[in-house]
Amino acid sequence: MADVSIYLNYMGNAEEAFNHYKEVFKTEFSMPIMRMGDMPPGQNAPQITEDEKNKVMHVALPILGGFQIMATDMLESMGHKLVEGNNFTISLNPDTKEEADRLYHGLNGGGKESVAPHDEFWGYWGTCKDRFGVRWMFNVMKQA
Repeated sequence: MADVSIYLNYMGNAEEAFNHYKEVFKTEFSMPIMRMGDMPPGQNAPQITEDEKNKVMHVALPILGGFQIMATDMLESMGHKLVEGNNFTISLNPDTKEEADRLYHGLNGGGKESVAPHDEFWGYWGTCKDRFGVRWMFNVMKQA
């Protein structure tokens, strides 16, 4: 079923923050934490340092009313820099690739921060910043 989450970016302390939120909201992670080192090797896979392999690639935590917050650690080696305004993304999780494409095309501001939805190892994913400066992410998870 489609849902919406807020996706947060951290500079290396996502796990610490989410362990704190887990205590505050008295809930458990939706799935085990995915680490940067969990990415399968491949020609398009980014090169990361040994230290970065333990950083958080993805974590999700239910908070209130069926709402989830999610997060990742940004990596300086990949040119990421955390500044106010890029520390959150609205994550849309539609049921189909077609709906993800429709939403992407409606929201895409055509800027350099857009990545058209495409297949990844976990599912169908894309991101964009709209003309108002809001960052959006699109995820259609692979079915088990």
